[in-house]
Amino acid sequence: MTKLTVIIPTLNEESNVQRALDSAFFADEIIVIDSFSSDNTVDIVSKSKATLIQRKFDNFSSQKNYAIDKASNEWIFLLDADEEITKELRESILLNLNDNTSYSGFLLKRETFMKGRKLNFGGFRNTIIRLFKKEGSFYEGMVHEQIQIKGTIGKLRGNLNHYTYSDSEQFKKKIEHYARLRATELHLKHKKVTLYHEWIKPIARFVIHYIIKLGCLDGVRGFEFSYLISYGVWKRFQLLKKLNNK
Repeated sequence: MTKLTVIIPTLNEESNVQRALDSAFFADEIIVIDSFSSDNTVDIVSKSKATLIQRKFDNFSSQKNYAIDKASNEWIFLLDADEEITKELRESILLNLNDNTSYSGFLLKRETFMKGRKLNFGGFRNTIIRLFKKEGSFYEGMVHEQIQIKGTIGKLRGNLNHYTYSDSEQFKKKIEHYARLRATELHLKHKKVTLYHEWIKPIARFVIHYIIKLGCLDGVRGFEFSYLISYGVWKRFQLLKKLNNK
């Protein structure tokens, strides 16, 4: 059977990384690319079978591409530290790992969990590529990066569980981190900020998650999630405006 490398990027993920490592137990190689965590992340990883690589963070794509280059195997699975490979997904990965496959990558579904419970409506129930061949594949973009693959794409059964946060403050900090990176990216592209970006776009994002995607049916958690996502959009353009005014 073709061998698999699982890559897990980390930065202060002591509350999540053990779950991610446990779910990746079946991999032939696990690489943790850590951005010099200041919590217990490194201690947790050092007690596992994973190979730890530390590299100063510049952006998400370069971190992942660096780890991909270090991988020993033909197939890569990119697993964020706050995610978990379910049993059904694991079985589907193993079933599709073979030398004769015509695919260069595979799509899978990701479910959002908040404070330990799944968001049935307003969360990110998206389809993403996480399993792919090393050769010819690379990430692009400073934040919300996308994998670029040469070849055809298949589909996997099972879900990837995404545990967005255990408390609101933790998620808010992560949202602000993404906002800073995205603002920098837009600034480099000479993006201007208008009233639409400052106010209409954040409100629209809240409406999409809370009303259109029926996040209201997830109760208080649905409201909280929708608010924080819209806050991230608002924060992004506030930071961009400051960068543009310098």
